[in-house]
Amino acid sequence: MSLPFRKDFDKYKNINEDEILNKLSEDELKQLENVLEELDPENALLPAGFRQKDQTTKEVSGTFDREHLLAYLQKEALEQEDREDYVPYTGEKKAVLGVQHFSRRPQSNEDDNPDSERDLRNVVKAEKVKPTFEEPPNPTNVEESLQRVKANDPFLLDVNLNNIKNIPIPTLREFAKALESNTHVKSFSLAATRSNDPVAIAFADMLKVNKTLRCLNLETNFITGSGILAVVEALKVNKTITEIKIANQRQQLGTVVEMEIAEMLEENTKILKFGYQFTHQGPRARGATAITRNNDLVRQKRVERERL
Repeated sequence: MSLPFRKDFDKYKNINEDEILNKLSEDELKQLENVLEELDPENALLPAGFRQKDQTTKEVSGTFDREHLLAYLQKEALEQEDREDYVPYTGEKKAVLGVQHFSRRPQSNEDDNPDSERDLRNVVKAEKVKPTFEEPPNPTNVEESLQRVKANDPFLLDVNLNNIKNIPIPTLREFAKALESNTHVKSFSLAATRSNDPVAIAFADMLKVNKTLRCLNLETNFITGSGILAVVEALKVNKTITEIKIANQRQQLGTVVEMEIAEMLEENTKILKFGYQFTHQGPRARGATAITRNNDLVRQKRVERERL
């Protein structure tokens, strides 16, 4: 027995999605890709009405009059009767705990020795409030940095996009594409930029080609297990990255992903710092052992150079 609301869905069962996509032009496919990447119903930076496309089909029933609405709300509030108090108000005031100690002691000292100094042992000096200022926004010019990365600027060694939450997804992917041919950038950070799996996959493709980058920071983003797995597979090929951070993602990565991370760390002898908090004991122990081994190899090479 089929439910009534399911009858409307039967006509969509035999639709061939591949056939529909094949009929789209290249520009339409590009537009569809950008729409799917930018669609984020939980984007707190956008008003609620702009987080998705307008799907309203109803016509406007009338004009909006703000003054009329305020007058109506005020009239309703005045006409509504106040709720009676469950406990009647009597106006009585209760004593404060310890008030006798604070009020009588100075008075007794003044009565005994009017000329002596008042006992101030119980007076506490107020602490000066230290003002706390908000952290200033990231001053990095995104467009200028992108052009410098594309131009392979020899003076651009560090790119910091941390906490810039309004960078479009296509722009972040352009950074990854530009880094594939860049030979000067040593460190790249995009923590807390609302990056998702397409961005992680783009940077994974970059890691397979780039031979200059040493540090990559992907912390505090919306990357899931599939995006992290793409980065992990790329790190099995890349032998120049020495520090990478992927902690504090939107959801936990799970046992399978953590086991792949531990296996990658055991195969890669170049990673010296790995920013991730394992949730399972097995991968955590394997990862810690691998990082300790890599740092010990660096120490041994340094000692050998000093002996020569």
